[in-house]
Amino acid sequence: MNDNALHTIEAQIREQVAAYCASSNVPGFLAGVYHRGEQIIVAHGTANVATGAPMLEDTGFLYGSVTKVLTTTLVLQQVDRGVLDLDAPVVKYLPEFALNVPGATDQILVRHLISHTNGIDADLYFPDAKGRDAVKTYVDGLASSAGTLFEPGEQLSYSNGGMIVAGRLLEVVTGLSFHDLLARDIYAPVGMKDSSTSAEQAILRSTAVGHFNDLETGAAKPTGMFTLPDTWGPAGGTPIGTIADLLAFGRTHLAGGVSPSGERVLSTESTALMQQVAYDMASPNVPPIGLGWVLYPFGDTTVLAMSGASPGGVSILFVIPEHDLVFTAFGNTPGAVMLQDQLLQWLLSKHLDVQVATLITESEADVDLTPYVGTYRSNQLRIDVSIVDGQLEERTTYEPADESQERIFTEFAGGMTSAPPQRYVPIRPGLFAPAGYPMEAFDGYLRLLLVSYHDLHDGRTRFRNGGGRLTRRA
Repeated sequence: MNDNALHTIEAQIREQVAAYCASSNVPGFLAGVYHRGEQIIVAHGTANVATGAPMLEDTGFLYGSVTKVLTTTLVLQQVDRGVLDLDAPVVKYLPEFALNVPGATDQILVRHLISHTNGIDADLYFPDAKGRDAVKTYVDGLASSAGTLFEPGEQLSYSNGGMIVAGRLLEVVTGLSFHDLLARDIYAPVGMKDSSTSAEQAILRSTAVGHFNDLETGAAKPTGMFTLPDTWGPAGGTPIGTIADLLAFGRTHLAGGVSPSGERVLSTESTALMQQVAYDMASPNVPPIGLGWVLYPFGDTTVLAMSGASPGGVSILFVIPEHDLVFTAFGNTPGAVMLQDQLLQWLLSKHLDVQVATLITESEADVDLTPYVGTYRSNQLRIDVSIVDGQLEERTTYEPADESQERIFTEFAGGMTSAPPQRYVPIRPGLFAPAGYPMEAFDGYLRLLLVSYHDLHDGRTRFRNGGGRLTRRA
């Protein structure tokens, strides 16, 4: 690490944020860094272009999937208390848990829910329900709406469904709603004083909304949907809070489960267990997973990460235990994820002197493309892979199950449910990069843009992995 104290880099972060937001039409951005006892928060721009409200240091935002690390912490708290066993089947505690394949849930263990190794095929399942029984409604609906992508523990696929089932599991064993439990066992002891569990609470204070860029003008327009349905609470659909609150949560995981105020939130053992590799696909585009945390390797340094997409926004939380550093950010257009990646790599290389190694050092031009051709599916998603001009071409189609699913997903995606065909160039057999990107673009968080194919049988692959999510050959 160089000699610059944290406050001296604040101006440089402000400069990077201002430049990126101006060039990419991001209305507002928040960033916070904690490092060895010092903390800074940077606020830039506008929280809501419709009202002109400024982005303030204590402006709240939708956590999105960053919530998944909070949900995992709640599960491990119940393990610490002897209420849950990570290696027990979920149906031991939640006998009504079922999928549309008979017996499919019998082998799903509690740990599979929070390590994204459960195989539940429900990533785009959006039942619309509100109130105390919303999460129960989600789990009840799985029996008719969701199947399996793979056997539990066989593969890794980012799982909203697993986290929501974990949320329902918590409700059953504690007798509290997920949001009440979150407020009691995370927000209060961590000191997340400005975090809330509903839009009704958030509206009473400064809160940002997401935006989507108009395809013709590029101008940012506010989202038409602030939160996802209550059914998605444990996966990140509804919890809202601030940069300072996420820094406090990150610091709790830096300090072996003890909050900045000195209150023990999680045992040292469970905090460490969350940071240990639970599954590794050994593919550059899919970092190893712990419990809750995604474990990004940067040379010898591991960055604990979780990002969160919300309607028109993106949040991120990075914890770097060996450097006693937490970095968290929120931008109110989806494209702000590029700035978050840029700031992370800058903090690693310039502030911590961590060598950010080149992830893809060479590529093979002569790769047989035929094993990957075909149609791959997951919940309401179809990806057709073909060979065009010596490259793989992917066409992604959203196939909604009903009008309600279509309405919610379309609003969540800002009206864009289909994408133009995407070409991919081979890096090596089974690993491909989107055409037109420089290879250094994948060194950081954006390695998720790479696509990999897995489980070769009889000359064809069974699975495609994009963005950490599996689709299975139809």
